[in-house]
Amino acid sequence: MLKKAKELLKSIYGYDDFREGQNNIIESVLDGRDTMGIVATGGGKSICYQIPALLFNGVTVVISPLISLMKDQVDALKILGIRAAYINSSLKKEEYRDVFSGLRTKKIKILYVSPERLENKNFIEFMKTIEISLIAVDEAHCISHWGHDFRKTYLEIPKFKDIFKKKIQMLALTATATNEVKEDIIDKLKLKEPNVFIDGYDRGNIFFKVERGKDPEPFIVNYLNSNKNKSGIIYASTRKEVDNLYAYLTLKKFYVGKYHAGLSDEDRKIVQEDFVKDELQIIVATNAFGMGIDKSNVRFIIHRNIPKDLESYYQEVGRAGRDGAPAEAILLFYEEDEGIQKYFIENNTDIDFKHKKNKLEKLDKMIEYAYLESCYREYILKYFGDKRIRSYCGNCNNCSKIKDIENSTIEAQKIFSCIGRTKETIGISTLVNILQGRADTKLEKKGYQNLSTFGIMKDCKRVWLEEFVNFLISEKYLIQSAGSFPVLHLTTKALTVVRSLRKVVRRREERVTFDYYKDPIFTKLLNLRKEIAEEEKVAPYIILSDLTLMEMAEKMPLTRWDMLKIKGIGNQKFKNYGEKFLEVINEKANIIYNYDKDKLEELKKELKINHSLVELDRILKRILE
Repeated sequence: MLKKAKELLKSIYGYDDFREGQNNIIESVLDGRDTMGIVATGGGKSICYQIPALLFNGVTVVISPLISLMKDQVDALKILGIRAAYINSSLKKEEYRDVFSGLRTKKIKILYVSPERLENKNFIEFMKTIEISLIAVDEAHCISHWGHDFRKTYLEIPKFKDIFKKKIQMLALTATATNEVKEDIIDKLKLKEPNVFIDGYDRGNIFFKVERGKDPEPFIVNYLNSNKNKSGIIYASTRKEVDNLYAYLTLKKFYVGKYHAGLSDEDRKIVQEDFVKDELQIIVATNAFGMGIDKSNVRFIIHRNIPKDLESYYQEVGRAGRDGAPAEAILLFYEEDEGIQKYFIENNTDIDFKHKKNKLEKLDKMIEYAYLESCYREYILKYFGDKRIRSYCGNCNNCSKIKDIENSTIEAQKIFSCIGRTKETIGISTLVNILQGRADTKLEKKGYQNLSTFGIMKDCKRVWLEEFVNFLISEKYLIQSAGSFPVLHLTTKALTVVRSLRKVVRRREERVTFDYYKDPIFTKLLNLRKEIAEEEKVAPYIILSDLTLMEMAEKMPLTRWDMLKIKGIGNQKFKNYGEKFLEVINEKANIIYNYDKDKLEELKKELKINHSLVELDRILKRILE
């Protein structure tokens, strides 16, 4: 079934393979096991139940507290040709009837519901008549008293599962859970001998930074002026601070929105919808904002005040860069902020002394983070119990100050070249033998001694080479296959090194410096996406992610086949929008290179693969000579 799952991933979603965490979770679900997955925000949790839902006979019920997110999820699935619906308090009577009819006639494969719906007797009686294959619990940490976002209604989930006379498989998903919360989720949801997969908490595309003692308002103004056209959220701890910062930024001629519980439901709804549709680029808000939003192109998160704990902080910054493109998380810290958070905790009458003590301890960890001189990412990952960490991440402000870094880009390129020339059929031992020029009978039989990379690293010690290859595996430049004779495969990350678009350093990686938001072709693609989104009345990122548009702007696909090689472009997405985006790219190519229309066909025939802009420029110049 996993093979069929990968076929669906390519044809529907436009991706060649699952991420490592997704693969493990999906394989477990397809094997019929109760499963728990801890996947970093933006790590593609939804695919972990959407793909199995398409392969199972019955309905997959997704329980989520994020009512406003349900519509976006369903809209996105419908665009992909997947039959989905949601039931929550926003529906009218006739809409309820349509959903129930779709469930009866098996036209709906995925049903989103809020946990509150599980208290409705009519809903429960109806669901008894429906074949349910899987219950997926999103934001599963909400069931734990020890989590940062406990929801009492989540305790209805195991009761709901128990009303059915047969065993129903469960999948619990969350982005943040300490070991204590993880065990609580398993216990409260009554998961039966679950497979538990932790895909790592790392959000490698987010740059972490703390600014201590700086005046917040001038800092934020300077930042916004330097990051025009980018979407972001600025969090403040109180309504008053949100109002003050909103007024200040408006006075400085920034077009911003504000969001907090003191506004009317209608005002909050308008602000949220405008932000999702890219009508508003910047929101000033309390932490109530963002939970119900799956907006993938948020490029920065700024915290005007320190949050109450690392769980809240990491979930809030996780709303940036969900498309995988570079993003930034900045915490502004004043010592006075600590007193505000302590006041909130100590005056909370809804929790007992034991929970107050726990919350104060968590606040201490948050304060400790703000004073760090070492790696911010390492501290966060250690807090969540993620063991796959290193002392220097290369993508936080503290690590970027480190001077003693080792640039190993050339060595990595030699290794990647050798793996590529052997068509990714060798393991570590054979790789090292080739690089050191050590020929044996097995190696000579395959002709590896004739490779241009044979002996190319003969001056390197074997121990260093083996350790460096393992480093490249741990940093996801290489993937090692399973089995008795594991072989090495190049990842997309490695290919960027081969093309000299990325450096490999032992202490830190070089940050992406090219600003796509100032690139003319990327801007045209953004505008087209916005036009399509307005026509279809959905959020722009549901049409295509920023990361997909960035790859389009860089590779400039000129044919359908080239376009299908872009990540995020499957058959359905191309059918819906592909020709429109090709028109924009082809028009831009004509303007840039000033060639005649009849030469476009000649160009298309010659472009057999997706070329980078550098290669494209070379070929075009040769054709036009």
